[in-house]
Amino acid sequence: MPTRSGLILAIAVCLALAWWLAHPRVRLPAPAPATVAAPPACPLPPQVHPGDPPLQSPVPPGIALPDVGPANLTALAGFSVDARVLGREDYRFGREAAYSPSDLALGWGRMADPAILKHLSIHQSSRWYHYRWRGHPPIPPTEIARSSANMHIVPADERVAATLHHLHAGQHVRIDGWLVRIDDHGWHWTSSLRRDDTGSGACELVYTCAITPL
Repeated sequence: MPTRSGLILAIAVCLALAWWLAHPRVRLPAPAPATVAAPPACPLPPQVHPGDPPLQSPVPPGIALPDVGPANLTALAGFSVDARVLGREDYRFGREAAYSPSDLALGWGRMADPAILKHLSIHQSSRWYHYRWRGHPPIPPTEIARSSANMHIVPADERVAATLHHLHAGQHVRIDGWLVRIDDHGWHWTSSLRRDDTGSGACELVYTCAITPL
């Protein structure tokens, strides 16, 4: 049986231990802040419905595209197109090639119909897209112009670049991205914002988030 002095000592030890547990000397780490997901480097715009003409949409507030090398990209419009590849031309030289390694000639509406396309001769060169026919055109020339275009593709990442590299005429694809202006130390390259224009400046410059073979 413990003595009176031993009992008092035991009670004092228990009280001291309780105080230490309630007031630890080691500062506990603060709870970690909740993780906030970073916005995607290439946010997708609204997507076109299958079979519809290209969808051009307003740029939402707060959209900021990343720089590409030394260049600054400005989003001018969202862009989504469901089309047939009429041709692909690769480029290695010229300032443009640093940003857009390939052009795609794309057709939608009746310009995606093989029965129409077999009457047209299509080729690309010098960042242009050319078409010819013999005799009478298979569809009105104004329809050819507004239902097809040469597009300068700026891949957003290596995955998009790899898909672009393997595309060929005849494939059906959907391309989602942004029509952009590229500024590089006083030099600039600006996308067309119309589907019915022709000639110099009529090509779309597409910062491409995704290429989806269909």
